[in-house]
Amino acid sequence: MVRKHLYEAATTLLTRNLRSSHLKTWGLKLAKVSGFKKARIAVARKLAVILHTMWKTNTSFRWDQSAA
Repeated sequence: MVRKHLYEAATTLLTRNLRSSHLKTWGLKLAKVSGFKKARIAVARKLAVILHTMWKTNTSFRWDQSAA
């Protein structure tokens, strides 16, 4: 279930979200190079790492440096 939600969140981040972030620009660059399906999976994995780090450190998401 978590994988499904991460996959949907990555798809939404790349397609429907109007706000820019480091993660979105990285994912769109990756989509141009290797295809949208692989980019979605990579963004979902990176999003999982970011969310896990946020959970461990009890911080909120920063739009300007999300992957840092």
